[in-house]
Parts: sequence; structure tokens; C-alpha cells
Amino acid sequence: MKITLETFEKDAKPSPLYVVLAEKESALGAPLSRNKAVWQPLIDKVLEAQSKKILNRDSELFQTEGRILLVSQLPKKKGLNRLESLRLAAGSALEAAMSRSLPRFSIALNHAGIEEIRTVMEGLFYAEYDFRKYKSEPPKNSVDTEAVLVVKPQDRKAAETLLEETSAVFGHMKNLRDWVNIPGSDLDPAAFAEIARGLGRKHGLSVTVRDEKQLQKEGFLGLWTVGKGSDRPPRMVTLKYEGAPKGSKNKSHLCIVGKGVTFDTGGISLKPGAGMAEMKCDMAGAATALAGVCAAAELKLPINVSAVLCLAENRPGNSAVLPGDIFKARNGKTVMVDNTDAEGRLVLSDGLFEAGTIKATHIIDIATLTGAVIRALGPSIAGLFANDREFGSLIQSSGAGAGEKFWELPMEEEYRDWLEDPTADFRNVTNKPEAGAITAALFLAEFVPAGAKWSHWDVAGTAFTTSPWKYFKPGATGFGLKTLLEVARQLEA
Repeated sequence: MKITLETFEKDAKPSPLYVVLAEKESALGAPLSRNKAVWQPLIDKVLEAQSKKILNRDSELFQTEGRILLVSQLPKKKGLNRLESLRLAAGSALEAAMSRSLPRFSIALNHAGIEEIRTVMEGLFYAEYDFRKYKSEPPKNSVDTEAVLVVKPQDRKAAETLLEETSAVFGHMKNLRDWVNIPGSDLDPAAFAEIARGLGRKHGLSVTVRDEKQLQKEGFLGLWTVGKGSDRPPRMVTLKYEGAPKGSKNKSHLCIVGKGVTFDTGGISLKPGAGMAEMKCDMAGAATALAGVCAAAELKLPINVSAVLCLAENRPGNSAVLPGDIFKARNGKTVMVDNTDAEGRLVLSDGLFEAGTIKATHIIDIATLTGAVIRALGPSIAGLFANDREFGSLIQSSGAGAGEKFWELPMEEEYRDWLEDPTADFRNVTNKPEAGAITAALFLAEFVPAGAKWSHWDVAGTAFTTSPWKYFKPGATGFGLKTLLEVARQLEA
């Protein structure tokens, strides 16, 4: 798909499909025809029916003047704000065009505001994504579709800037989703580290890759403990983008720490076989961190942004960590591994320490960490924890604008005692079935550098879907990338 811009009734070219996105008693655009006496009654018909709640479908097709008019209502689904409904409507318009193998279709946005135009672009990019790396046949009715957004003349320049920025962000989101969708055997820690190294060079980042020997030598034993059972050893990748202008008074340094378990069998505490194939997505946090720092660099955001990728394969083997084993973490605290399937918090312990080493002022760790957060919040909302109220609020507001939902959960100190262990400083899980997401966050808090503002995102439910959902096909969603970039923009202010 290609998105282009035209100006309403000035340089608009004929399209076989015109799309009008409508809501209540108004529309975001009028059809691209000078004969409005033909087109407008059709739109009015749909809007009137919508206001009377007669229509059961989200859109109506009309054939007139040798062309097709698609009047698409913004979906009235509970829990979705207006912009999210607009993304869905735009995605549906693309599907309507592609299902008819149309090479070109136009969306009239001459009554739309700039934020609405951006949202339509996002809906098109979301709906376009289709992971077909392992398919032997091309999709049916495949055609290189051109989506034409027709805007007011005074909005043309701003819309061009929006299109450039949005295309860049969704280019990185495509990479992110591709990495998550690739099977674990084809993307191990070393391979992922090399991808990060290559992208770091491309975007002018400084890149440090620690292999298994360096991890052991420097005491990053969380990663080593998780990854030593596999014959594909762990890696830690640190990437730095220095975007803050020299002499800037803003000293913010955002570090994104990503859980990158390229496949999670559970180790000796083996997971059930049903659904284990989905565990290729257990590196979604690291994929989001890598996409985030690369996007910040391409967008030239005026803030320092780093990413730490904690890459390991959790697999049983002769050298695998055993339940009851104790290791000393990089910050000197000892941890008893009670359950080898609670491995994400172990690899993140090293990443959080590294974030302190590179003097990050704001740290966000992203992880598909617990089943508990899915049971608590379901597949639409990520769990959010923060040690600073203002930072947590900034993330929630940034997510709301990006169409990514977060719910802040408490760092309940009363539960910290559940992690106490008689032989080590603490253990990686509790012996209680309650509050699993909270106790995981309390474990991570032990490794947060002093003075840093920190937030933990548990994206176990939102990073991957096994069935079609909104504008997503089954697989990776790319959740969190847009929120990260908005947080970075807000911190630069």
C-alpha cells in the first residue's frame, strides 16, 4: 500500500472507490464529485439511518456515476474513543478496496482536522500489515493499492509532514511485528543482537553487544542464569541515541529496557505444550525497545534515548538453572530461583542495572511478564507500574493519545515480604497465587537505580493476539511503540 495526498477539488484524480467517513449527523469529508446533487443524498441517507439506528452494518456501498461510494460509519463499539473508531473505519476502507483488487481509492478528509488525518493514516498502516514470510503463495486479489487522502489546501503541508513521520514510525513498527512473529528457531539471541547491531549502525547509534563470556565476567548473571541451559547463549545489547542538543538545559535521558526471551519453554519448570508456540513472542519487549530507539533517531527527537535488550533463550538442558539454585545479581543481591518459568524478571534485573550505569534519568522496562496481568486486565490493557506519580500519569496520557491502553496497578509494599527467602536475599516468585503481576513488579523494583524515575509495563496480554482483533491480524500488535515515542516527545519539552 502507498499513501498519497491530494487537495480537494483541485488536483484530485478519479478513483474507482470514494470513501466518506461519517459519524452522527456529519462527515469528515464530501465525495470527490462536482455533481453533489447525486452524491450528497446518498450520504444523507446513511447518516439519517444511522441517527435512527436502522443500519446494522458499519458501511454502505452505492454505485453511481460509474464509481463506488463507500459511506463508512465510525464504529460505535464500547470502550473505544473517537480516534480509535476512526482507525477502525480507515482500516475497513482499505480492506474494502483490497478485497476488490482496486489499484486506487480516495478518502475524503476535507472536513477533518490534522489529528484526524494522522489517525486515518495510522488505521491504514495497521490494516495493511500482513506477515507472510513463511507463506508459499501470495495473497488472493493482491494488488499494490494506493490510498489517496484528499485534504483541504491549507492542510496540505502539515499533512505531508504527518505522512512522513507516520510512515517512519510504522516502518519501525513493521520491523517490530516481524521480529515477534518470526519463530524462535529462526531468531535466537545472537541473531537478534546482530540485527540490533546493524540497525544501530544504520541510525548512527552507539552499540555495545555483550556475549556470554562478557556477561559472566562483568557479573550480569541474571541473563546468564536464564540462558545457560540453551546451546544458543544469551546476549545483552545497549544502544544509545544522543539527540539532546549540546548545552541543552533538559537533562532527561530515557532508557527502554526490553525483555528479550527469544523462546520460553519455561526451562526445567516446563510449560504445558498447549499454546507454547506463542512463546516466540516473549521477546516483544526487546523488539519494542529496539524499534523505539531507532524510531527516535530517525525522527531526530531532541532527547537522549537508549535501549537495553536482554536476550536469552529459556530452554532445559544439561546446564540449565535448577529450581532452588541461587545466583548473585549484578547489584550484589542474591536471588533464589524458585521457578525457572519466572525468567523475565531475572534478565530484566541486568537491564535495569545497565540503565543505571549509563545514567538514565527515566527508565521504562517492557516485558511479556505475567499471566496474572492477563487475568486482571485482559488482552486490551497493559499493566503499568511506576515509582513516580507524575511519570506514571505522563505514560497513561501518552498511551491514550496513541490508542494504547494502560492501567496503573499499585506497588503494594505489604506484598514485598512474600518474596523473602531463608537462604537468599529473596526469591523470584512467591508461594502465593495472588497478586502475581504486583509481586513481579516489586521484584524488579529491587534493581532500579537510585534516583531514577521508573515504570514497568507488563504487556503479556497486549503484545500478541491469537485471533483477529480490531485492525490486527493474528500475531504481534506492536503495542507500546507509539506511547514510547510520545513519552520521549513529552520529556523533551
